[in-house]
Amino acid sequence: MSAPIRIGTRASKLALAQAQMLRDTLASAHSLPPEALEIVPMTTAGDREVQKNPAHWGFKGLFTKELEDALLEGRVDVAVHSMKDMPSILHERLTLAAMLPRADVRDAWISTQHGSYAALPAGAVVGTSSTRRAAQLRHRHPKVQVVPFRGNVQTRLQKLSDGVAEATFLACAGLSRLGMQEWLQNPIATELMLPAVAQGAIGMECRRDDARMQALLAPLDHLPTSICIAAERAFLRVLDGSCRTPIAGLATLDGERLTLQAEVLSLDGSVRHAHLLSGSVTDAIAIGEELGTILHEAAGPQLLESWK
Repeated sequence: MSAPIRIGTRASKLALAQAQMLRDTLASAHSLPPEALEIVPMTTAGDREVQKNPAHWGFKGLFTKELEDALLEGRVDVAVHSMKDMPSILHERLTLAAMLPRADVRDAWISTQHGSYAALPAGAVVGTSSTRRAAQLRHRHPKVQVVPFRGNVQTRLQKLSDGVAEATFLACAGLSRLGMQEWLQNPIATELMLPAVAQGAIGMECRRDDARMQALLAPLDHLPTSICIAAERAFLRVLDGSCRTPIAGLATLDGERLTLQAEVLSLDGSVRHAHLLSGSVTDAIAIGEELGTILHEAAGPQLLESWK
């Protein structure tokens, strides 16, 4: 029997659930027996330094580098990623071979005390370690208090229960994939909180020279998701976004037309620049790059310097 296909993933519950989605989809697409696919969990820098705020580390890749190293060293054949964690520029020997269909892109409002994000009262204590969410929150509600909230979904919900904060945010996609639909009562409209670039998308990365793996993954690729993520990541590349950068972006499709809306903010939320561009889906990357240039120029050196 040939060696099993090794699927690299973070060891968190959510990451493992996403790896199992890939395993099941691959097995179904190619009529593979269970023993033909092996999930290989591993711990990343972001997992090891769970008490530290990634906003202070200044780079993406905190949850992906170990997976990419395993790919490059041949210890796994494919890596499964939450695309919002991915650096905008990949290693030259690696490629994103496929995207699973994108899930709900919205953030969920989680609170037992305040039923509405839009009507959040002054002085409320909200927990988040996402600079994007914190900046968007402060822009809309400048008189709330923001406290750090690190950890996986279960840890953050426990902190909320313990009274560390009165409310927090979680990605709708993650809650859904964990089977925690009971927490999805208050999704925040994208008009109120634009999601992180590539939020809700799962990507599969493999080696560029691994033609067999790319051929196995190709039938799994959801083209509308791939087009939207390509536009969003092109936008992010121009801005050179890091974990410290409050950037949001969302591409949507209407037939053959793509619309990309995006925003950049100061860390304290006092400054916000937003813009929208539309065009043909065949120009997805060019639309992303143009919008990135527009917002880069709008932000100017003072705001860009504040991100460093």
